Parts: sequence; structure tokens; C-alpha cells
Amino acid sequence: MTTSNTGNAGDIDPAVRAELDRLRESIDNIDAAVVHMLAERFKCTQQVGHLKAAHQLPPADPSRESQQIARLRRLAENANLDPAFAEKLLNFIIAEVIRHHERIAEDTNARE
Repeated sequence: MTTSNTGNAGDIDPAVRAELDRLRESIDNIDAAVVHMLAERFKCTQQVGHLKAAHQLPPADPSRESQQIARLRRLAENANLDPAFAEKLLNFIIAEVIRHHERIAEDTNARE
């Protein structure tokens, strides 16, 4: 017997509820891993920003960004993830990294 998904949460079959809970727990764990991985990535990009600022290099590197976007699109395709989504995500991350690099450069210049 199947249950309608229009009823109250209490009306859900216990087996379905257990499967939903199991899947949601996995999603929560993956979300936590993604946040931690992003934090590690930003630690590395902060170091890049300090290195660029110390050597008066521009905050953005369009050539590197293009290579990374192409690489991430290939990885997404191989993982059966929408490459356009992966590109949007990376573009968002890149914009944030550049913003950090600009701030680091400004702080470095202000101290000099």
C-alpha cells in the first residue's frame, strides 16, 4: 500500500520515514563535509592571496580560472553532475576568492 504525500507528516509509512531520515542524515553529513572542504580551500586561497600581494600580482588570474572551470566541468560530467551547475558554483567561489585577494592586497598596501 502506498501513502499519499499530501497528508500530514504523521501519515507517512514508518518504512518510508526511516528511509527519509537515513537519506537526510547522509545529506547532513555531506553538507558538513562540503563546508569543511570549502574552509580548507579558502585557507589555501588566503595563502595564495598573501603571496600575490607580497609580489604585487593581480588578485585575479583569468587564465587559471578558465583552466579550473574547464577542469571542473570535466569532473562534473564524469560524476554525472550538471557541468553548468558545477561552473556556476566555481564562478561563485572564484568571485569570493578574488574579493578576498583584493582585500589582502589593500591591507598589504596600507601597511607599506
